[in-house]
Amino acid sequence: MYALPVLFSITLHEAAHGYVARHFGDNTAAMLGRITLNPIKHIDPIGTIVMPLALYFMTSGAFVFGYAKPVPVAFGNLRNPKRDMIWVALAGPATNFIQALLWAVVLGVLAITGLHEPFFLGMAKAGIAVNLVMWAFNLFPLPPLDGGRVLVGLLPYRQAEAVSRIEPYGFFIVMGLVVAGVISAIWMRPLMSVGYAIVDTILKLFL
Repeated sequence: MYALPVLFSITLHEAAHGYVARHFGDNTAAMLGRITLNPIKHIDPIGTIVMPLALYFMTSGAFVFGYAKPVPVAFGNLRNPKRDMIWVALAGPATNFIQALLWAVVLGVLAITGLHEPFFLGMAKAGIAVNLVMWAFNLFPLPPLDGGRVLVGLLPYRQAEAVSRIEPYGFFIVMGLVVAGVISAIWMRPLMSVGYAIVDTILKLFL
């Protein structure tokens, strides 16, 4: 049930970064063939396969985390690097949120047509959940997550430079906050509540 939603969520998220970067003047991702819907191009052997499987079996499915191969963006090639960085970063989470809404439409169509096949209903619900998680998590304002790049783009230069220095250690900080439950409590739950409220509004149009 989760396979197709996960493939779409990762593939479109990464391709969106590359597409928007190209739109604003950086062709790096395009030249490397990363603006594509081929999921194999976006798979990171460790982050997409080994880590999620290891965590799944180690925690009996209670905690799963992974990541795709980041799309390379040369921010210096953007026409207005500080401003355009924001749009490039937002492209991925925005794509996930749109996908969550589309899966909600699929769930609504299944409901009004009376198709109660558990597999398809489960896939639509998985599509909503997976994409809302990716949307909320990636917006957390700490580099190298997309939200961190948005924050760097919004801050004045001196503060932006200070935040950008965190990036080499950002992954480990984020993982520590995830394990400690901090991101879930102060960020994921509030944002997910908003996301599901919007999804519920769409479903009410069908039910």
